[in-house]
Parts: sequence; C-alpha cells; structure tokens
Amino acid sequence: MQKTAIFPGSFDPFTVGHENIVRRGLSLVDKIYIAIGYNSQKKDFFPLEQRIKWIKQVFDDEPRIEVVTFQGLTVDFAKELKCNFILRGIRTSADFEYERAIAQVNKSMSGIDTVFLLTSPEHTPVNSSIVRDILKHGGDASKFIPDKIDINITSKDSD
Repeated sequence: MQKTAIFPGSFDPFTVGHENIVRRGLSLVDKIYIAIGYNSQKKDFFPLEQRIKWIKQVFDDEPRIEVVTFQGLTVDFAKELKCNFILRGIRTSADFEYERAIAQVNKSMSGIDTVFLLTSPEHTPVNSSIVRDILKHGGDASKFIPDKIDINITSKDSD
C-alpha cells in the first residue's frame, strides 16, 4: 500500500522551512501532495498561480511531489486524495498546541493521523508572514526562500 501525505498551507510565499519539511517528509511516505488552500474571501499577497509555479520549480527534480489546490476542510480534501497522513511542521510550543488540537479533531473526523516534524533549528524563526513583511518593505528575503524561487516585490504583479 502506498503511503501518501498531504502538506497543507497557503504558502504565501513558500519558504525554506516549508521545503525542508517536505524533503524530510519524503523519507516517511511515498508521495506528498503540497496542497495550497484557497479562500476567495482572503486577499493573498502572491497570486495562487504564481505560488503553484514556484513550488513546482522547487520540486521539479522530485516526481513524488504533486502540487494541488483546494477549498474547504483539509481533512475532507485529504480523504478525497486517499491520503494516509497530514504532514505538518512545528516551530514552537505554541505551534504544537494549535496543531495538536486540529490533529485530534481531524483524527476523530476521518481516522487520518497527523505527522509532525520539528523544524530544523536554522528555520525556526522563518515564516511566511515575516517573509511577506520583509518583501513589503523592500528588504532582501532571499535567504528565507528556496534557491529555485526568485522572489522580489516586482514578482508580485507578474507571473
């Protein structure tokens, strides 16, 4: 039986921390769906199509990664994809408490377990909100973005 996981998020933008969790997750499962959640009520910083393109670039060397989009509950989409696991990264104790509660509800609703990977120490302070803030103010966020992604504030308006 193939073991599959869904790695959900907005990935606005995708960071080195996200990449690290996915690459490490590949040692545990046969396939990972990187699932970009879409909420029409939310204003994204980078367009959905751009985020899809960037993530595909990062993993263009890895056939076990598939980038998908979804609306609604992650657990419902995980069931639709027939995933065995939900993959999540944990940076802090606050992340753990938040993710633990969601994981327990998801397990109760679907039977799908959540697998937590601790963020590598060098990626602990990196999150998409901080990277967006750096970019909004014209800073250089390149050290927080995977090498295969060329993000600059002008990229926001182009594809």
